[in-house]
Amino acid sequence: MKIVDLTEKHHKTYFCCLEDWSDEMKEAGDHKQKWFEKMKDEGLRVKLALDEKENVCGMIQYAPIEYSPAAGKDLYFIFCIWVHGYKGKGVGNMQKKGMGKALIQAAEMDVKQIGAKGIAAWGLSQPFWIPSAFYKNFGYELADAMGIQELVWKPFTKDAHPPKWRKPEKKPIKISGKVTITAFISGWCTTYNVGFENFRKAAAEFDDKVESKLSKL
Repeated sequence: MKIVDLTEKHHKTYFCCLEDWSDEMKEAGDHKQKWFEKMKDEGLRVKLALDEKENVCGMIQYAPIEYSPAAGKDLYFIFCIWVHGYKGKGVGNMQKKGMGKALIQAAEMDVKQIGAKGIAAWGLSQPFWIPSAFYKNFGYELADAMGIQELVWKPFTKDAHPPKWRKPEKKPIKISGKVTITAFISGWCTTYNVGFENFRKAAAEFDDKVESKLSKL
């Protein structure tokens, strides 16, 4: 196993979150690619975990916290970390092999070298999807919480300040005679993108009875 920087060679696999075998992921559109093209000039960094056959088995993506849903200074933010975990599909279940730990350590070393005072990440307080407990195993501490979403961080310097969740700036506008639905799209999360595309298709079937709003995360 080795950790490498993302190159064009692995763009296709990265854009579908390592699930290039999945028909469902094809419904996500090109939102992640567009997000990547924009963010790569804003400090986005992506590292991949490869097995001995050079298969992509894991990924971590992080950027300056100013481009995240959290507020902070001189910090980087991990949008997500993912190690392929589907048995019998793609490269198979590659979890529990130390790839997640190696990816986090590589990201931390990377942002330290470019002068970050710490690194933050998000996770859920419940044991599913991306549990915050995963990061806490590597020394991350709780900085803020919003429902079951926990913001955790690891300072590198004594003068680092903990991040906070950004507060929602807008609320859905009620429209008489219509059902208002807000769809969230992050760009960086292919699962979110699939959900958004499915929402858009479903809303179109109701013509003008539904007022849909797009919110970017």
